[in-house]
Amino acid sequence: MTGAQRSSPDAPPGSASGFAQRSSPDAPPGSDPPLEYDEMSMFHENAAEFGIEMTHPPAVRRVSVPVDASRRLSALVWGEGAAELVLLHGGAQNAHTWDTVALALDRPLVALDLPGHGHSDDARTSSVDVVGNAEDVAAAVDQLAPKARVVVGMSLGGLTALALATARPELVGGLVLVDITPGVTATKSASISAFVRGPASFPNFDQLLARTIEHNPSRSVSSLRRGILHNAERQPDGSWRWRYRRDTDSGPFAEADQPGFSDLWEVVSGLPMPVMLVRGMRAQSVVDDADEAELRRRLPDATVVHVAGAGHSVQGDAPLELARSIERFLDQMTAGSEREPRRSEAR
Repeated sequence: MTGAQRSSPDAPPGSASGFAQRSSPDAPPGSDPPLEYDEMSMFHENAAEFGIEMTHPPAVRRVSVPVDASRRLSALVWGEGAAELVLLHGGAQNAHTWDTVALALDRPLVALDLPGHGHSDDARTSSVDVVGNAEDVAAAVDQLAPKARVVVGMSLGGLTALALATARPELVGGLVLVDITPGVTATKSASISAFVRGPASFPNFDQLLARTIEHNPSRSVSSLRRGILHNAERQPDGSWRWRYRRDTDSGPFAEADQPGFSDLWEVVSGLPMPVMLVRGMRAQSVVDDADEAELRRRLPDATVVHVAGAGHSVQGDAPLELARSIERFLDQMTAGSEREPRRSEAR
């Protein structure tokens, strides 16, 4: 993918504008990034960190599409052809969480900002209402990726993808669940929620970065800095505030013990499309052996991939492994093995 295209968060498909991002990912403490922010300027950092050859800037544009009379969803559209994949991020994240995966895949795809996240408008009710999210995602996919072969959903995005597979199965040719099942509970996600339910704003960038490093000790400082620049905004007084809407003080899985999520097991049982679970095996994963066993019981032919070097955020901890798993899944579908038993893999 070449010839990056830059557009404003609220621009319609095809429009473009840009801002200069002059900060260094390794800037010393005390040096806040400038007010100017170009979200398309940091892909070379993702590529360099993970050894991805990038001879030209990727073709990426920011688009915004209506999902009802008063609200819009925002997305990053990668590549020039018809999108093959739709990527749905987790709670308190945004579409840029997939940047390294998208670079590694090098396929046309759409990475959405879920309602109440990134540059998208607020959710219909709550940001963790996966049924409402799925309605909005369906409206966006109809416009941006109606022929996509696979929907990839991580965490809250995976639960939303399950709801989408029920409401609009024709939009989900194949489903990849990234470290999520309907068995997620507030207890399993406690360490993640501890970070998400922290302060909504910070007096300066350094304090925001320090807290992020504290809760993500295995990630590079440069990757966490990029993530913050994509997921937080500098305020006129110099403070920093997260972009995502904070529905509660309990994090993205506050309602995970209620029937809304556990009932999705019945959705799993009836899924007609190929399914792959990519499970992080390190601490912070919200999928345990019982969850995996339940998925296998309900979908005996599902592919299960274990990623030893990843926690909950597989796309951040092991993006190349995730990209390879998605490629293999697409190859399986192309080969016509949609309902043949698949072998679990360990990584």
